[in-house]
Amino acid sequence: MKKRSLLLSAAIAGLVTLFLSAGIYAATEVKDVINMDNPAYEKHKKGIVAFTHKKHSEDYAQKFPEFYKNGCGECHHDENNKPLTSMKAGDEVQSCIACHKKPSEKPKGKGAPKLSKKEKMEYHAEALHENCRGCHKKYNKKYKTKAAPTTCSKCHPKKKK
Repeated sequence: MKKRSLLLSAAIAGLVTLFLSAGIYAATEVKDVINMDNPAYEKHKKGIVAFTHKKHSEDYAQKFPEFYKNGCGECHHDENNKPLTSMKAGDEVQSCIACHKKPSEKPKGKGAPKLSKKEKMEYHAEALHENCRGCHKKYNKKYKTKAAPTTCSKCHPKKKK
């Protein structure tokens, strides 16, 4: 009887460990595609970008290592805009809007104020556009192509009515 209880306890402990491990792994899993939506963008006029995280962080990083010298730090940075070079897939990250708090693009037009780069980066859309388009423009220039999208319609799908 004692042997049976011991085996049952070991089996239960094993199952608990398995489920806990799976739960921890699932909590740190990075989605292949990340919809760059946020409740702050309810009135956004353009469709929400579906960022292909896996394609960028794995496929493109292997194919074009010169654009990924800082690993995850190419996109993820600290409050001083320094790349988070020690980051790896599955690490917890803050949402961009946690720091780039203004949920829109900077004011535009005739009466718009002149803003410093730091002030522009307070706007969530400006920070994302700077990060993505900046890299895409460098890629296009280096490879003399237009393959990496740099215009609104190439990244933002048409919004469904």
